[in-house]
Amino acid sequence: MEGILSYIGDAKSVGIAGHINPDGDCVGSCLAVYNYLRQERADLDLHVFLNPIPTIFSFLTNSDQIEQANEEDTQRVFDLFIVLDCGDTSRLGPASTYFRNAKHTICVDHHLGKHEFAEWNFVDSDASSTCELVFDLMDKSRITKEIAECVYTGMVTDTGVFQYSCTHASTMQAAGFLMDLGIDYPRIVERVFFEKTFNQNRVLGQALLNARLYLDGSCIASVITQKEMAQYDVLPKHMEGIVSQLRATRDVEVAIFLYQVETGGYKVSLRSSDLVNVAEIATAYGGGGHAKAAGCGIMGDPWAAIDTIVKKVKLQLKETN
Repeated sequence: MEGILSYIGDAKSVGIAGHINPDGDCVGSCLAVYNYLRQERADLDLHVFLNPIPTIFSFLTNSDQIEQANEEDTQRVFDLFIVLDCGDTSRLGPASTYFRNAKHTICVDHHLGKHEFAEWNFVDSDASSTCELVFDLMDKSRITKEIAECVYTGMVTDTGVFQYSCTHASTMQAAGFLMDLGIDYPRIVERVFFEKTFNQNRVLGQALLNARLYLDGSCIASVITQKEMAQYDVLPKHMEGIVSQLRATRDVEVAIFLYQVETGGYKVSLRSSDLVNVAEIATAYGGGGHAKAAGCGIMGDPWAAIDTIVKKVKLQLKETN
């Protein structure tokens, strides 16, 4: 795989963006590329666009340089636009305008999706994370501690601290290389996965209280409303990790977690253990993701939506038995 610098060429302006509602792999890969290009090509007019990121990732170098895209800014034309951790232009949000107007485009991703939308596509759905693919595109001798922190954050996020089946020998080798650069890897894991505010723990408790079991205990689901979020003084970005905690329930194969957004609709997060491909379910609702971790959005009664999703889970479970 050629290095990412070889695709910059004589570009003067470069934009970087990831999917809406960015997670650790999205934030980590975008900032890793931003920091790498800023270091290697100081002449570039370089910009990184993401929706507001969860505060747990604010420790990453240059997170304060993240900008908000303006879909009405149709006059802005980048020489090169790099899309990371995004399998479909519809998931770019306002940044899709910059992508469409760019002279050249690159996509680096590991999701199942419509990946022929860029001029150059570096896609491997078997990869642990987009950050691992970004690592492969970098000159290893030029990776600094700050860049390493970004890459490691994305890798541990999408592998569940190297617990998920997407973790390969190459993943561990890359992680070892990054660790040798002096990153505080125990602190990164603590901050990204385990550290919660008091109010985050309280809303998790509410989600557990609201939870219901389905399919003889093999499926669990919960809903948090805007009213409940206001009660505990939390924002959508604080919902991270709740679905994984639900999935950790004994005998549960699939967890379904919905939280209400300002538009009145609901963000849906899906997690599975081994037997159900939740990306297939999410795609049916216009979302996407991975076989064991996916998401989408829905409108209407959340519990009615859960009933429909549970039926889809049941069909897949029948096929595996």
